[in-house]
Amino acid sequence: MGKIAFVFPGQGSQFVGMGAELVQQSSAARDIFQQADEALGFALSTLCFNGPEEELRLTANTQPAILTMSVAVLAALREKTGVTPDYVAGHSLGEYSALVAAGSLSFRDAVKVVRARGQFMEEAVPAGQGSMAAVLGMERAALGEICAQVSASGHPVQLANLNSPGQIVISGSAEGVKLAGEQAKANGAKRVLPLNVSGPFHSSLMKPAAEKLRNTLQEVTVADAAVPVVANVTARPVTDAGQIAAQLVEQVAAPVLWEDSVQWMVEQGVSTFVEIGPGKVLAGLIKKIAPADGNIFSVQDMDSLNQLLDGGVL
Repeated sequence: MGKIAFVFPGQGSQFVGMGAELVQQSSAARDIFQQADEALGFALSTLCFNGPEEELRLTANTQPAILTMSVAVLAALREKTGVTPDYVAGHSLGEYSALVAAGSLSFRDAVKVVRARGQFMEEAVPAGQGSMAAVLGMERAALGEICAQVSASGHPVQLANLNSPGQIVISGSAEGVKLAGEQAKANGAKRVLPLNVSGPFHSSLMKPAAEKLRNTLQEVTVADAAVPVVANVTARPVTDAGQIAAQLVEQVAAPVLWEDSVQWMVEQGVSTFVEIGPGKVLAGLIKKIAPADGNIFSVQDMDSLNQLLDGGVL
């Protein structure tokens, strides 16, 4: 049997109602939501279950909400099976869920850190001055060259999320993203889709947020990971606590090497990917990267969890 990886989604996968049914059916999941409310000092669970959507969409709320939902689903899964994955990974914010799964961060510390991370990212760039866009159907080298040329003209923009073959997100100043998008289309990109985000995440404009995060991470315990975590910034495994903390700081302003991370895990013999948390975004991306005969699952409620277990893969 091939190796197993647990992967965890990032910002954008949230939805009002997430976790509401799960906590009725899993005491372990219910406990995670209770811990989040206690650690943050407000009813994050109510925001997840009932909204309003505009509040859930605020970065400082979205990040702890997705982390909590992902770890709650993980707790429900662990209630049913003692399977330990060979690797864990998460997309951007999802890396914190992966670190909780690997035992590197306690959930209570993680939820407080990502709440602060979201606030720092919101504060880093005034609203409207930064943006992001998904570029479809263009090679990363060509798009990277366009971004470098636009940045050299005084409008910073860079590759932010290398998600899958033909899907790359760019991030930077609003003007930089606009100019790079126009040049990408002129040079053969199939589509350029502006993203509805509150800031230019994973760009150099996030460096002030990264420095604030460095200080916050010094206030919590980061332990060695019990399971290798495939890091966003290197697309390689890390278990050392010092390296993990340093890479979390770097990750805020660095590209998310998701395609490379999945490809590396496939090369190590991973044939089963289980997306744990809200949505199915990562499963969709992995299907474009991994071999067609692999097993790819998304688990976000008891129905999908039971389907996974009934399939006998874990």
